[in-house]
Amino acid sequence: MLLLNEQAGLACGKEDKALAEKKIKTIGILTSGGDAPGMNAAIRAVARKALGNGVKVKGIKKGYQGLLNEEIIDMEKKDVSDTIQRGGTILGTARCSEFRTLEGQKKGAEICRKHGIDGIVVIGGDGSYRGAQALSKQGINTIGIPGTIDLDIACTDYTIGFDTAINTAMQAIDKVRDTSSSHERCSIIEVMGRNAGYIALWCGVANGAEDILLPEKYDYNEQAIINNIIDNRKKGKSHHIIINAEGIGHSTSMARRIEAATGVETRATILGYMQRGGNPTCKDRFYASIMGAMAADILCEGKTNRVIGYKGGKFLDFDIDEALAMHKEIDEYEYEISRLLSR
Repeated sequence: MLLLNEQAGLACGKEDKALAEKKIKTIGILTSGGDAPGMNAAIRAVARKALGNGVKVKGIKKGYQGLLNEEIIDMEKKDVSDTIQRGGTILGTARCSEFRTLEGQKKGAEICRKHGIDGIVVIGGDGSYRGAQALSKQGINTIGIPGTIDLDIACTDYTIGFDTAINTAMQAIDKVRDTSSSHERCSIIEVMGRNAGYIALWCGVANGAEDILLPEKYDYNEQAIINNIIDNRKKGKSHHIIINAEGIGHSTSMARRIEAATGVETRATILGYMQRGGNPTCKDRFYASIMGAMAADILCEGKTNRVIGYKGGKFLDFDIDEALAMHKEIDEYEYEISRLLSR
């Protein structure tokens, strides 16, 4: 019996030692791809939660490019003070073609080990997730947080920055509508979103647009838009607002064609990068903070190759491989309602 107890004690000791060796001691944080309002709230939450867990934190500047360049700094709680209300990302971001290669990924993992980083939180879109997935395969624990204004990550109903972006765009569109009405114009307003139409859909409904063009749904039947403008003008409407998604683009040439076909003065306004900037909304600050804290916690638990998401009213974590394999489409009911309300 004594021998069995001693053997059990030795086994427990080995397990405790193994756990101690696997325990995350230093977390790195990086933001990658396009910046999004609320990223600073996520950075702040990751740093403060990790430090509260007794884990060291290092900030990696300029995304994966900064990792390969070893632009790595120590972070304390004071370093994220007075940042939650700021747009953009205090760590900076950049695109990095080198990190798409296996050599670049191996180099990134070796640099992490060199700086004692055994876990990384990556804040960004699906391209950033692929980088996190690659680092995980190279033995670095990684957790992704969805940071993109495009809302195009399938595993989550919310992405950091989307709420701020749609509110920024909505306010700008209201202003364009005022001058469009004064001059009895047709206005084509192009919003961001890459190949996803979520910003266009939300703003189209919220701004009462007469036409909403989404990459997922647009059939390139410009004549239907022209007919709608002419019919509305006959009904006495003094202006016409078209919300055009970035994935369709070519708003300026579209405006010229529509003006030539209808005789109605038509102007294009491309809102552009203003949608990525500005103070994040309360929702973006709050959700980003919860996601950041959760990322730090599950990383400290030893999880890897996971992404944080918000689904069905709850914050959850998903396998990165599964998340990247998911496909997201515009909700059919929401789309039909947007068409009904625009007429």
